[in-house]
Amino acid sequence: MRHGNSKRKFGREKNQRNALVNSLALNLIVREKIKTTEPKAKELRPFMEKLVTKAKSNTLASRRLVISKLSNRSKEVKKLFEVIAPKYADRKGGYVRVLKLGVRKSDGAKMAQIEFV
Repeated sequence: MRHGNSKRKFGREKNQRNALVNSLALNLIVREKIKTTEPKAKELRPFMEKLVTKAKSNTLASRRLVISKLSNRSKEVKKLFEVIAPKYADRKGGYVRVLKLGVRKSDGAKMAQIEFV
């Protein structure tokens, strides 16, 4: 039974899932809008919400936590802390939105666009 297990597995092992979410998060920070499958976008949203909330406090401890979550990518962390987080200083949550786009022609996968609000 899956009681209490809320994360999707995507047919991957744990390290691969973490690498996938990490890669999606880094691309979202760099591009501020990405197009991916709907389950991946829905899985990425809470991860990004937590990162932006941490980045809003802008302390050394929060910066180190975010760096560890984003696998030591200092350029993206710098953008998150200096560009993205200040935009949401007065907002309590809901920094990321998922827009459904329909199905992909090749395999019929549900597609979605995830972007910062």
